[in-house]
Amino acid sequence: MKAVTIPEFGEAGVLRVDEVKVPEPGPGEVSIDVAYAGANFAEVLYRRGVVDVPLPFVPGIEVSGHVRAVGPEVEGLRPGQPVAALTIVDSGGYAEVAVTSADLVAPLDGLDLGLDVAAAVPSNSTTAFLVLDRAARIEPGETVLVHAAAGGVGSQLGQAARQLGAGRVVGTVGGPAKIETARGFGYDDVVLRDELPGRVAELTGGRGFDIVVDMVGGPARRASLDALAPMGRMVVMGNASGADDVGVSANELWFTNKSVSGFNLAAFSGAFPADAGRALRRAVAAAASGDLRLRVEELPLEHAAEAHRRIESGATTGKLVLAVRG
Repeated sequence: MKAVTIPEFGEAGVLRVDEVKVPEPGPGEVSIDVAYAGANFAEVLYRRGVVDVPLPFVPGIEVSGHVRAVGPEVEGLRPGQPVAALTIVDSGGYAEVAVTSADLVAPLDGLDLGLDVAAAVPSNSTTAFLVLDRAARIEPGETVLVHAAAGGVGSQLGQAARQLGAGRVVGTVGGPAKIETARGFGYDDVVLRDELPGRVAELTGGRGFDIVVDMVGGPARRASLDALAPMGRMVVMGNASGADDVGVSANELWFTNKSVSGFNLAAFSGAFPADAGRALRRAVAAAASGDLRLRVEELPLEHAAEAHRRIESGATTGKLVLAVRG
């Protein structure tokens, strides 16, 4: 079958279209004829060698398509069924056929959701619900701050916060051109990230935010901690800036009644596949009903390197998906 592989770590140009062996599902797994694969910053990290993976490696943490075959011990899924799926545990989505745990598959039968949009749901939308519900433990009426609000996961976090009862949702973006885009994803206010420290009091009535979600890192991480209200929670789920790690003093957390936690969808899905699957199905239903709005742009699978370059540039808004099969 055709697949995009990482033959060596490096810049986007190392990505190569190859012929690889078609994978077969094992016990508790399904194989999927992939129609679309989502393009994510996680796959950029694989390509750069930030995540230790065996080479050559087929990236791709989410797909949509039709069930090709089901392995032993799989119930509720059948060949030919339209689905969206997380392939994040072992990757492999940038290919004509992908295999994943049946727990991480959401049927699309009867839902008004195109396969192109469905491919944009499993990673970002599922993450949004899990970060706010499981990691941040959001309560009704709380104030939420989300960095990179116009990006793939940022575009979903603001909307998910609304559905989970947030009282006020604020986003940050890296430049003025993204402000109106982010506003369209359900944010009450959108501010430039560099201006955040001087605007926290204005945005929160002097109290600070109950929840901050940071996938940017660097100066934004320190500013996020400072922006928390007493008993506020910061969830760290990325380092898109590539900045050096930011240390957090345990004594500071103790004295200020603040907390910091981390969320990694791959690790969560590997440890709690049934929980991840439930969140995925919740996200798919929300997208199909219109409760979650997704902005999707399509590129051919052969243009995976272009997708990576655009993601790395920080110029993307919404989600890029790669068309694999017609």
